[in-house]
Parts: sequence; C-alpha cells; structure tokens
Amino acid sequence: MKDFVLLLLFCHVISPVKHSMTYLLTESSGLQTFPEFVAALMVDEVQVGCYDSNSKRAETKQDWAKKIIKDDLQQLEFYTVTCLSAHLILKTDLINLKQYLNQTGGVHILQVMAGCEWDDETKEVNGFVQFGYDGEDFLVFDLKTLTWIASQPQAVIIKHKKDNDKAGSIFIKNVVTTICPQGLKTSLDYGKSSLLRTDLPSVFLLQKTPSFPVSCFATGFYPDRADMFWRKDGEELHEERGEILPNHDGSFQMSVDLNVSSVSPDDWKKYECVFHLSRVKDDIITKLDKAVIRSNWEILTDMTIPIITAVALAVILIAAAGFMFYKKRRGERPKLRDVLIKCFVCLD
Repeated sequence: MKDFVLLLLFCHVISPVKHSMTYLLTESSGLQTFPEFVAALMVDEVQVGCYDSNSKRAETKQDWAKKIIKDDLQQLEFYTVTCLSAHLILKTDLINLKQYLNQTGGVHILQVMAGCEWDDETKEVNGFVQFGYDGEDFLVFDLKTLTWIASQPQAVIIKHKKDNDKAGSIFIKNVVTTICPQGLKTSLDYGKSSLLRTDLPSVFLLQKTPSFPVSCFATGFYPDRADMFWRKDGEELHEERGEILPNHDGSFQMSVDLNVSSVSPDDWKKYECVFHLSRVKDDIITKLDKAVIRSNWEILTDMTIPIITAVALAVILIAAAGFMFYKKRRGERPKLRDVLIKCFVCLD
C-alpha cells in the first residue's frame, strides 16, 4: 500500500506546456506506517521540496532551491505553515467525505494536484486543481466558471458544497493563476542551469538479428520532454514507442521500433527516424541504412573471423607437431616449408 500511495503521489502526465509548477498533496487514513499527510512541490517534473506530517517541516531537494531559501528565509517558514494548514483542511475534508459515503474503516486516500503551467514563448498561463479519492478522479476545478466538476456521482454532493464557497473559489484562482506563476518564474530563474538545460542525445539504429525489428535508440538527452517516431516519405508512422527511461547520470533514453520484415530493400531509403527534444528547433534525423545498424548478428560476424583464424592456427600447430614427431621417429628433420604445405593441405 505504501508503494501504491507513492505511485499516486508522483504520477503526473507531462504537459505539452514548456514549464510547470505542481503541488501534490496526499491525505490518508488507515495507513499505520505512512504519514497522514505528504506534500511535494514539483517544477518541470523535478521534485523541489517535500513535507510530511511526521517531520512537520518543509525541506528542499535541489541546490538552487536552497539558494532561494537562503536569499529569503521566510520562504521555508511560509511553506511549512502552508503545508500544516493544508493538512488540517484535507484531514477534515477526508473525514467529511467518508461520512458522506458511509465509509467507516479501511484505507482511504484523498489527493490534490494543483498548480500552473506557463509557456515562455506565448506567455500563456494556465492553472489547474484536481481532487482524487481512493485512486480515482473525483473533482476538477473550472477556472472560467469558478465552479467544480464532479468526475463521478459520489462527488456531486461535495461539488455543491464547494460551489457555494465563492470566496474559496476566488482564492484558489488567485493562487494558481497569480501566485503560482510568480513562484514558477522565480524557480526557473534560480534553477535555469539545470531546469533550462538541453542535452542532445546520441542516436543509434539497433537490431538483434536480421529477423528482428530495427530499433531507433536515443540516449543521453535532457529534459525528458522528447518525442521519437519513424516516418516514411515524410509521413509519420504510428509505431509503438517505448517509455522514456532515466539513465544513471540524470539524462534519459527512449526507443521506437520499426518492423522491416515487409520492407523491400529499395524502400529502405524512404524511412527515417525522427527525434524531437523540447526547446530545440532542429530534429535529429537518422536514415534507415543497413550500413549503420548495430546488431548482435554483426558482432557475431565480426567475431567469426578471429575465431576461425584461431582454430585454423591451432590445427596447423597440432598438425605440425604431429608431423615433426612422425619424422623424428623416422630419424628425419622436416623442413618448415614441407610442414606448412602438408598442414594447409589438411585444411582443404
């Protein structure tokens, strides 16, 4: 259950907007080994800070975030008090929610995902607030109408209660459309060396054997806002993409496969792999070319020649030793040329 809660806490779909700040709040009941309240602050999907009801203290997770706190000591206290207040509010909400739904015991989890997105090109700002209950969508805040949308029938009664709190709705809108974007821009200013950096990947074409698909593999890129696909004659092919996975050095990797079993040799030149990285204008294009494909088959072929050579040499030495022993028994000392000729004859 602990792993389940952590998975819910950090699960957030990457937005197409260039930058985002997200507050993830989790209030739970019935979990003996897990804090009642856990909060995390994310900037561009990077964890910046955290808080839990056991420690009762906000902590920073990035060096640049520590610099923000150092320059403004009140920031840390502000987040600590804010998280403490959020804990008390969500604890009350969870108690009320269980009463509305006639739930007494068991494990129950109330989550809030709130924040903002900012496009540094169009300067557009979007805010969002979502509630989840026991792993399912529950309520979504509509910033245009300042009302709540129930994601399931059980949430309707809570929707009506929150819709009647006009002052609370105005406060929420101010937080996600004004305060949050200001904090996001400050974070980007302090953390630009890491948050705004772009590392291009190395791209390879890989194939286990000639009967396997060709995989276009990119590794070493940052950030993880990237896309990769195959296209033919300039048209994107909807091949299954692999997940974006982390490398040990903080960079990322991904791949996309292409089934070439039905591709004729003349059509190979029509295919190319496209890698696109956010904030980078030019894509990395890799043509489908047998000459550049790395494969287990190729490695095996490269190893075959030295293996055959080694075996042949061993046969030659063994045959030569045998022939010399035979001549010695007859009292003759063989000529090296004769030994080699006889050995190569044996290999034919």
